[in-house]
Amino acid sequence: MNTRQRQSGMSMLGVLTIMLMVGFFILCAVRLVPAYTEYLSVRDIISRIAMDTDTQTQSGSDISRKIGNIFNTNQIYKLHYKEVEIYSKNGKTYIDANYEVRVPIVWRIDAVLKLDDLLYELGNPKPLSEPPVDQK
Repeated sequence: MNTRQRQSGMSMLGVLTIMLMVGFFILCAVRLVPAYTEYLSVRDIISRIAMDTDTQTQSGSDISRKIGNIFNTNQIYKLHYKEVEIYSKNGKTYIDANYEVRVPIVWRIDAVLKLDDLLYELGNPKPLSEPPVDQK
């Protein structure tokens, strides 16, 4: 009697494909985690500066210098302190630190992190969802 065993499981090609996909996602995570942790540091720094009582009486250049010193101390490299905009509108001062980071993954594949929730009003610990509108 001729008995056939039933094969079960994945082929070598299937296992290799899944391993490549998992490896790619692990590579993406390894490349993106440093940029994301730096963003978390920037968010914490900007929110602390926005809530600082000394900052509310300082000029824009003094605030910018303070941000530069803190960025240097915390080794923030993806965002330069001169890229942080500090402006006044309708009698209120705003700190806009929104930025993008392009991280090379492999060969011609890049990942872009758009970090656009870093707009703060001095005295307000929560980021603003959109820029202030001119009131006439």
